[in-house]
Amino acid sequence: MKKKIALVTGGFTGESVISLKSAAVVEKTIDRDRYDVYKILIYPGDWHFICASGEKIPVDLNDFSISIGDEKVKFDGVFNILHGSPGEDGKLAGYFDMLGIPYTTCDQLTSAITMNKGYTKAIVQDIPELNVAKSIQLFENTPGNSAKIEAELTLPLFIKPNNGGSSIGMSKVKTWEELPEALEKAFAEDKQVLVEEFVSGREFSIGVFKGKGEITVLPATEIVSSKEFFDYEAKYIPGVTEEITPGRMSEEEVERVGRIVSQVYEKLNCKGAVRIDYFLQHETGKFYFIEINTVPGQTETSLISQQVRAIGMEVREFYNQLIEEMFEK
Repeated sequence: MKKKIALVTGGFTGESVISLKSAAVVEKTIDRDRYDVYKILIYPGDWHFICASGEKIPVDLNDFSISIGDEKVKFDGVFNILHGSPGEDGKLAGYFDMLGIPYTTCDQLTSAITMNKGYTKAIVQDIPELNVAKSIQLFENTPGNSAKIEAELTLPLFIKPNNGGSSIGMSKVKTWEELPEALEKAFAEDKQVLVEEFVSGREFSIGVFKGKGEITVLPATEIVSSKEFFDYEAKYIPGVTEEITPGRMSEEEVERVGRIVSQVYEKLNCKGAVRIDYFLQHETGKFYFIEINTVPGQTETSLISQQVRAIGMEVREFYNQLIEEMFEK
């Protein structure tokens, strides 16, 4: 019997557009000889499946099932490709935990913590060889923020929503005059904002996943952007960024990065595939942790897909390993 897999996509944030693109690739790539796949679209107050006939079938939230004609379809597991809320912040994970349905991504606690950039840094910062930029976490946009930031941090600064993804609402501030507008922009996206000192370095993004019981560190991708930083436009508009996979690192750097990111994966109790962004500082070569993405994109050009192909693995086999691993949890 083929296992029934719910491919969950959509979402409650602006990232739903990327989630749908990722889901389209997963849907077409996944091994249909092993799995029956049902794409479930999740929007506020509207969870549904669309039949081949075009009929929209609501999801029964009591047991996360759908009824097609006389058949009630219950799922063996969930392939989660829903970026942002509720797929990446732990809300869906908690719901599936209560129903006893396994899923391909991190558990509820890890998902909630890693969605918060400030809390994540606090947990990983004592990992040997890992550095974090000096930062301040803000919980409301008050008039005193600017003075506090000026007193404690040095320009230039990155201002970013603490819980957001896809780099929406992010700014680089080079003068104190630019600070109030950058804070407004970030607080428009989130109730919490992270202000951190700029680290000058080469930027990389690296995939790590667990399959067949083992943690695999994929080759890192070097991000060379014509933009000042890897913002939404640099991520999703072709030609703005050059992505080099494997990234240009020495043997020592490859080994050191592998050591560090494996420990990040284990310390945060990650599951499935994650993507960790980091800098190697220009002057020192030191590893600076930027953030972790626990539901990384799976579009044709996504970094994880590039990295999987770089080790000679088919993306279909990668998906097989993620699905089989969730049944081992």
